[in-house]
Amino acid sequence: MAEKSTKKEKTPRQPMPEQAPEARRRNFEEVPLGYSAETAMTEAQRCLQCKNPACVKGCPVSVDIRSFVGLVAEGKFSDAIHKIWEKNSLPAVCGRVCPQEIQCEGECVLGKKGEPLAIGNLERFVADYERTQGSGELPPKAEPTGKKVAVVGSGPSGLTVAGDLLLKGHEVTLFEAFHKTGGVLVYGIPEFRLPKDIVASEIASLEKQGMKIDCDAVVGKTVTLDEIFEDGFDAVYIGVGAGLPRFLDIPGENLINIYSANEYLTRANLMKGYRFPEYDTPIAMGKNVVVLGAGNVAMDSARTAMRLGADSVRIVYRRSRDEMPARAAEIHHAEEEGIEMYLLTNPLRFDGDEKGRVTRMECIQMELGEPDESGRRRPVPIEGAEFTMDCDLVVVAVGAGANPVLTQSDPEIALTRRGYIIADEETGKTTKPGVWAGGDIVTGQATVILAMGAGRSAADSIHKYLTWGW
Repeated sequence: MAEKSTKKEKTPRQPMPEQAPEARRRNFEEVPLGYSAETAMTEAQRCLQCKNPACVKGCPVSVDIRSFVGLVAEGKFSDAIHKIWEKNSLPAVCGRVCPQEIQCEGECVLGKKGEPLAIGNLERFVADYERTQGSGELPPKAEPTGKKVAVVGSGPSGLTVAGDLLLKGHEVTLFEAFHKTGGVLVYGIPEFRLPKDIVASEIASLEKQGMKIDCDAVVGKTVTLDEIFEDGFDAVYIGVGAGLPRFLDIPGENLINIYSANEYLTRANLMKGYRFPEYDTPIAMGKNVVVLGAGNVAMDSARTAMRLGADSVRIVYRRSRDEMPARAAEIHHAEEEGIEMYLLTNPLRFDGDEKGRVTRMECIQMELGEPDESGRRRPVPIEGAEFTMDCDLVVVAVGAGANPVLTQSDPEIALTRRGYIIADEETGKTTKPGVWAGGDIVTGQATVILAMGAGRSAADSIHKYLTWGW
């Protein structure tokens, strides 16, 4: 067995082909180009097929990674997608945006001595192969139960619940406030990282399985949870995300051309601002752009601004590189595309011209002190280290909070002091009977796959409730 492992470790991890930085920095086409069948099989054959695969423990939705990778290694791509579908109804999405390096791949035994197995790349390959060359066969469904479930919000959490419950034989209707389904997958994540057609294809697959969709439905305004129950639904899942923008509350923040990342990315993505002039969506095309924050949303905003024609784009972050919360791959891609990092820098105020448009930002240099409650070293200002930075567009990407439209419309749903829904960690049950919640509306801003993990747990709990009661 040891000899077999040694041979596999000698095969290098297969790199994913990508668009060249000088080309992609001015287009919205997808950056990674995907594996060929031959490359996917070569990579899959690196897998040690561990008896107790640690990678599965690192997956929030518990995909049977060992089995699906083994099928890829044998060229059984159709069997591989069916194996993934047992746990994950959005593999083309997860293969692109999951932080595999700290989840499944972070647990891979191959990574102890060398490069871990490229699990995310293989998941993406299998999903893309099924979409473009597969049979179109759908996962098997249980017999109809006659039970109806309403899923509020069509982001990753809601779509996971819908997919799981459809397979268990329940009727599912998706309520979406926007005119288009997909939630953060379509309004927040740019085309070059997650093409809209990919999300649409995953949702179309759920529709083929029987999912109904009700768009422009603002639950809490156009319809209440009680009215949904009165319409004959037996259970409700709330997965509305955390879409309330946060700002810095510093002087000048109300100047023109200072956007929240939420608005900026929604205009560029969901409203197709990136396809101007085909879609004439109003969005500022800054030449000297500053993005505040260093998470994935900040990287998405900065890379979007570069593609919209900016001469310079700067990420401004008050901590050091080690504390940047964005994926390493996203930071690497941003730097390749010419985006500058101004670290240990904190904005103090914005100045504008006579027309009220932002023209510059006053900052101060920081240094790291003692750790704060998050465990990260607290940034403290360096006395006398102020400086200014010219800018004509600022995107504030420092997080988001709980939108109160739904949560404050129903007093039976208990909330935290920050407005997030209180839900059982294991089941997603809220304080209102028949109502579950999960994803960012419970945890605050997190990853796509963690929201999907919450959806998976809630779907299991909803199924038990519909079968045996609360």
